[in-house]
Amino acid sequence: MKYIKYNWLLLAILGFSLSSCFDLDEEVFDRVDSKIYYQDEKSVKGAVASIYQTGAMSYIEYFWYLQEFSADQVAWRSWNGGLWGYDEAEKFVLSTHTWTPDSKIIRSTWETAWTTIGLCNTLLADLESLEPASLKMTPEKMKTYIGEVRTLRAWAYYNIFEIWGGALPLNISVGTDIPPTADADFDTSCKKIYNFIVTELDECVNDLTTNNVNRMNQAVNRMIKARLLLNAEVFIKEDHYSECATLCQDILDNKYGTYSVAKDYRDIYSINNINCPEVVMAFAFEVGQLNGGWMRDMPFLPYNIWEYFNGTYTQSPWNCVCLTPSFDNSGNVNSYGGTDNPVCFLDAPYNDKLGAVYERYDDRDIRKQNYVYDEAAGNYRGMFLKGALKANFGKGESIKADADRDGQPIVYVDQVGTFMNKGRNLETVMSPRWGETTSGVRLMKYPVYPESVGIDFQDIDEVEFRLSEVVYMLAECKMRAGDANAAKELVNSVRQRYFSASDWAKVKDEPGRGFTAFDMDWMLNQWGLEFLSEGRRRRTDLRRFDKFTQGQWWFFGRATEDGKVLPAQRDRKYEWYPLPSSALLVNPGLIQNPNYQ
Repeated sequence: MKYIKYNWLLLAILGFSLSSCFDLDEEVFDRVDSKIYYQDEKSVKGAVASIYQTGAMSYIEYFWYLQEFSADQVAWRSWNGGLWGYDEAEKFVLSTHTWTPDSKIIRSTWETAWTTIGLCNTLLADLESLEPASLKMTPEKMKTYIGEVRTLRAWAYYNIFEIWGGALPLNISVGTDIPPTADADFDTSCKKIYNFIVTELDECVNDLTTNNVNRMNQAVNRMIKARLLLNAEVFIKEDHYSECATLCQDILDNKYGTYSVAKDYRDIYSINNINCPEVVMAFAFEVGQLNGGWMRDMPFLPYNIWEYFNGTYTQSPWNCVCLTPSFDNSGNVNSYGGTDNPVCFLDAPYNDKLGAVYERYDDRDIRKQNYVYDEAAGNYRGMFLKGALKANFGKGESIKADADRDGQPIVYVDQVGTFMNKGRNLETVMSPRWGETTSGVRLMKYPVYPESVGIDFQDIDEVEFRLSEVVYMLAECKMRAGDANAAKELVNSVRQRYFSASDWAKVKDEPGRGFTAFDMDWMLNQWGLEFLSEGRRRRTDLRRFDKFTQGQWWFFGRATEDGKVLPAQRDRKYEWYPLPSSALLVNPGLIQNPNYQ
């Protein structure tokens, strides 16, 4: 494996190259001058590979936090008004929409975000200065590598653009000068950054390969542009839905590679997911080289979860994250936690169109069951943990809780509260600040295999782009154009895989609980069901539907622990994140998001 250190822009040693992608077998270097390092195509391939590690880790982790915790499906839970987690609940401000420019989580995201872009800039400067013939490469082959890095940089820029909008600088070259905000006017700056990403993508798409799952390819390039077009009204106040629809149809018509929707959804997330026809691009994870598998499930799970999986692993669960609850806290407290006969947020008097995650899944949906692994079948089923948690995939003794319910059986309830009561009025306590150990349904979207199978869950590649997203983007564009039936049929082409044939005949023409028609509210709900906790989507989806600060879910718009009522419509300043105060101190050319000045 190889460590590569690039000039002054590299903030830390890059780490192991992705040998699972590129099959590298190279010796270790501490610092190598570019003129010495680049000797052949193998050295170019190694340099490009190393960028993926930085991209995967910084964006998969921190951008997941900012997208998911701030939205209506996932919450950072505290207990008894206090803190929970190794980081003293720095992410709690996301669940409550109380972040500021001084919030640690904002600063951490900013600092990690720029590493990938800086490394791409440096690598592009290196590659563009090389003579391909001297490396026994064709000019066309070098263009492919350059296009790959440019697309990776465009993807990285898209992600930070979603977060900070026009407050960003355009840092697209290597130099000692620190660039200022792209333009003093926020909206003009948004347009400049948007145009830069589009131009980058358009200029290099034809240089890329197709059907290369672990690398930026033509279909990925087009999907990034489709995301831009879909969200153009949010980003630059322009309607580009028709253009987005055309591009999505081109992707579905296999113009940029051959893909299809998986018949079995588990193929997307399992150990062999790089062979799944739906996966367009996945970051290659491998224990000992690059792995972020702990980020998928560990935040949701109790500290002693390994009893459930009948094995031991090196990763430690967090025990502080849950799905936003489907039920309020009315009724009498029962012995295991939760209350008897609470009211669902999908039903009157609430009739919420957001949140209530678990109950939004149809009872006939094969995903809506507890996660278990069937060794005889060699596969798993279900993707939730709810109710009594017992060892050996539900076959053994009750697993005991720690902390607030120390020694009592873990029984997960679809509510969030301190059900030991602590003298509080449970009917008005609806906030992630009051969530004991048994609060909230837990998610298991990526499988954890029993030790006997000999598969480490951390080796599963992290899916960043899959074809279903293209289907849903096209469906939404159809819905916005007034063709609700076409939108329904597109979504149903994906949804069908979650039901038996007999159940599907009954389900396909039902908008589902809480909805009376196949309309925009239904479309947003379908986005949430299909891409639950996959990161980098939900907050942006809510913004596109004007629900992020204007919609109502769970405790937003409800009585809270302090007796106050939060308005259903919240301050629009939270639709963009602020630049961290530390960044403004370092770079005087940056201009704070005007909503935070």
